[in-house]
Amino acid sequence: MELELNNKTALVTASTGGIGLAIASNLASEGATTIVNGRSESSVSKAMDEIRKRTPNADLIGLVADNGTSAGVAQTVEQHPQVDILINNLGIFEAVDFFDLTDEAWQEIFDINVMSGVRLARHYLKEMLDRDTGRIIFISSESGVVPAPEMPHYAMTKTAQLAVSRSLAQLTKGSSVTVNTVMPGSTMTPGVKEFVTNLFPELDYPSAERRFMSENRPTSLIQRLIAPQEIANLVTFVASPLASAINGASLRVDGGIVPTIV
Repeated sequence: MELELNNKTALVTASTGGIGLAIASNLASEGATTIVNGRSESSVSKAMDEIRKRTPNADLIGLVADNGTSAGVAQTVEQHPQVDILINNLGIFEAVDFFDLTDEAWQEIFDINVMSGVRLARHYLKEMLDRDTGRIIFISSESGVVPAPEMPHYAMTKTAQLAVSRSLAQLTKGSSVTVNTVMPGSTMTPGVKEFVTNLFPELDYPSAERRFMSENRPTSLIQRLIAPQEIANLVTFVASPLASAINGASLRVDGGIVPTIV
């Protein structure tokens, strides 16, 4: 399918690994000029090399900036004042018992997971509306609607993203700009693989993943971790002109983990 992304510029935050790298690679393969973002020159260069292995003629721009801070966002929008596609992918997670979570931990994860997208959207949504074209996509999580007890602060941020995304979509009424959220289920990223391994250190990894899905994510219908590419496939479509009627939506790529009909 031709997604008509030639001559589009896309910014994918935290795109040096995992889901972000898969999204950036997909967008680049579809012809979009893709801004690859990370916090170090080495990680950005490595990610760009990975993307070029798949798409040798990829049009890539490296961006070294910590978009989890207001200073990093200011740097981003100064260097790239206009984009056609904004993917708010930046996010962190950790498993911490609720009673061990400090005020500082709650504030840090909120600043990174929520405020990064808020700050970027505050700039880019306005210029998209002025041009009457653009796509903003928040990468949330199934934890936003089915919170995991081992990560209450993370779940809070993912629910907040759903509210922010829908609120911003309301501002696009009557325009050609869309704002949506994609909700991945548990995905095979390096961080999740380490998390699963630490949960069941006595098991080899394949056994640990099966036990994790069976015990910790029992409602999953596919009973496996999702590949980042599977998430990226939907994100790339939603970012394209072909998805013009999808707006204000929360789209699940969760392997059926959310046990509801909507």
